[in-house]
Amino acid sequence: MTDKSRKKAPTFEQAMEELELIVEELESGDLTLDKSLERYERGVKAVRRCREILDEAEKKLKVLLKDERGEFREEEFEEEESQ
Repeated sequence: MTDKSRKKAPTFEQAMEELELIVEELESGDLTLDKSLERYERGVKAVRRCREILDEAEKKLKVLLKDERGEFREEEFEEEESQ
């Protein structure tokens, strides 16, 4: 196994922190084109990791609903389709 494959995937917070740092670096305008492209690629990876974590969290969400008798029941969260 290589060192990269053993590295643990970043948490949502870590990925967001990296993304914020990358945005600051890109907005500074102090990077060369090559460094900017490198940061951009790292940013894309961080965004994908955040999306992956959010997608997994959404699958776990349950909605607590009150029925006609005033009792609560759980239902799986279903995203409403936008029109």
